[in-house]
Amino acid sequence: MAPIPTPPTEPQDNLDAYVGLAAESAEQQAAARGWSTVRSLPPGAIITMEYLAGRLNFEVKEGVVVRCWKG
Repeated sequence: MAPIPTPPTEPQDNLDAYVGLAAESAEQQAAARGWSTVRSLPPGAIITMEYLAGRLNFEVKEGVVVRCWKG
């Protein structure tokens, strides 16, 4: 049986700090802090719920981050 891979460590980051930022600024800040993937989504977007280590998700309304979560 193959060993279970160890997921990469994620940046230790305060996700609430992204809420209220302009989307472009939040994306740049997330990349600078080490997030490998940043996904910006409109409110109510239909998305798959698979967890991807190193990904940061933003819900963006009118160009501003209103919600942020990992995976």
